[in-house]
Amino acid sequence: MSQAPNSKPYHLDDRTYEFAKRVRAFVRSLPRTVANVEDAWQLVRASGSVGANYIEANECLGKKDFLLRIRISRKEAKEGRYWLRLLDTKGRKELEAEREALTQEAGELVKIFSRIVQKTE
Repeated sequence: MSQAPNSKPYHLDDRTYEFAKRVRAFVRSLPRTVANVEDAWQLVRASGSVGANYIEANECLGKKDFLLRIRISRKEAKEGRYWLRLLDTKGRKELEAEREALTQEAGELVKIFSRIVQKTE
């Protein structure tokens, strides 16, 4: 399946994977401060957990298990937004722009997972 440049992956497993990859690249470019190291570690964990729990949801053992995993994915995306806000970019415009884009993507993932929960319940 071909995609237009800069378009988001259609499949949610691909989209969550790309989110986690972008977070890791972003973290590598941040200034090394004690706070950034700690907050970035939390962000990396949360970003990976979004997709990992979505994958688990797709292999669920029933509706209750599916909803639990989707809710965890949603929670981790919300947590990712929080950690993104805490990171210090030292005012570098390119880092600020990427943080904003990642924050927006995390917000979109929250909305998608919320909709999945609503439709499933």
